[in-house]
Amino acid sequence: MIKKLFSHTALYGLAPQIPKIASIFVLPILTKYLTDVDYGVAGVITAYTGALTVLQSLGMNVILANSYYKQPGTYKWLWRQIHGFISLWSLVYGLLLGAILYVGIPEVALPNRWAIIFLMVIPPTFYATTQMIVFRYYQMSGRPTPLAIRSVVLGLVTILLNLYFIAHLKLGYMGWFSSSFASSTLSFLVFGYLIYFKARLIPIFNFKRRLIRNSLKVSLPTVPHYYSGYLLNSSDRLVMDWLKVSTGNLGLYNFAGSFGGYFSTFGTALGQAVGPIYNNFYKQSDADPTAHQKARALTFFIQGGFLLTCFLACLRMKEILLLLARNAELQTVYPLAIIIIMGYAYRPMYLGVGGQLFYYEKTKNLWKISFVAGVSNVGLNLLLIPLFGYQVAAVTTFVALMYMGYSAYFMKDYKEIKRLEYYPMFWLALTCIVAVSSFLLKDIIFWYKMGISAVVVTASGVAFIKSNLKDLLHE
Repeated sequence: MIKKLFSHTALYGLAPQIPKIASIFVLPILTKYLTDVDYGVAGVITAYTGALTVLQSLGMNVILANSYYKQPGTYKWLWRQIHGFISLWSLVYGLLLGAILYVGIPEVALPNRWAIIFLMVIPPTFYATTQMIVFRYYQMSGRPTPLAIRSVVLGLVTILLNLYFIAHLKLGYMGWFSSSFASSTLSFLVFGYLIYFKARLIPIFNFKRRLIRNSLKVSLPTVPHYYSGYLLNSSDRLVMDWLKVSTGNLGLYNFAGSFGGYFSTFGTALGQAVGPIYNNFYKQSDADPTAHQKARALTFFIQGGFLLTCFLACLRMKEILLLLARNAELQTVYPLAIIIIMGYAYRPMYLGVGGQLFYYEKTKNLWKISFVAGVSNVGLNLLLIPLFGYQVAAVTTFVALMYMGYSAYFMKDYKEIKRLEYYPMFWLALTCIVAVSSFLLKDIIFWYKMGISAVVVTASGVAFIKSNLKDLLHE
């Protein structure tokens, strides 16, 4: 199971995210040609774009996933109709996105307003539905290799485009938008061939209205839940823009937040990898009395591993920024990066509870947890940023993410399907202890950090070997 987890995480979890991950390694080059204002403009545009992203799919991912397992003989017919419906809806979505960007583009970027709108609106309007279908299809069918190979190649192309537009043409923030548009167009052509000509999942535009209505009854309640991801991850940039935080300071925060984004990407990759594994466990639970024990063991294993990875990265964040950022101002944001990164350590425990709620379709009230977490993050930022400065947004994000990750374990809907105890309060306390420790140790001597790392890694390995997780995960 462990081998499958790591291979699938790498193949169809991390491979599609290669552009984000690989961007770490070109930071020493790119940051020579980027300023805090460039990061600020990019942060604001990303925030406004993210404000609508969740509406693009209308939550239909849950229908696609469940129908694959529950309707193996007819799921393609359903997927094609959903594909057609979402493709038409995307035209309306594109108009809404264009209108929001027209109003929200920062003053410093107004000379490029129409170019930005074009580059940011075309891909989600015409490409996103195809990519949603193809990624879900290869994820559900457990065939990550074709997708991974193409994703890696496209990722390398994206890196070269970033270097060309930013380092060679010196386009600043416009370099990001230009390379993103070019790589999205190429991705659509490549993945369109997979889904239309090989999988034959051609959209049906004359879809059954009753089928779509029934699907929306299940999917729409998940939209506020998915929207919480935006409220937790990107809304702080939007609030700073509303509160007239300088574009430079917003850029510094956005740069620090980008490191949290890498760990969020890794958490997303884990979710894509373990989702089918969890679903198989729950599907087999009636025949296999140990299925839920294996699911819990998997959750504990990835939660421990994620905490360890976050701690090791945060402990060295000061040195990492000195190495990667060729800009003195950008190098100073490592304390913010530590707090934000540790916030994303919630993800594995959330997957443990969320997988069960989605499989058993107990999603009606899930939005109350996730949406409350997101709205609380926005409210706290509106209240505290004017009092304590933009840096406090890192702390509010951490608090909101902890609520998001652990409060679902206390929901009535979860208690109705609960089979085993997951000890959420223990993991929450451990996450907070690790976060505080990594922050307090951030400025100690490098060699002390190396010694602490060696001790923590050794202790973690011994704990895993002595636990019963090892036996369950190797079955």
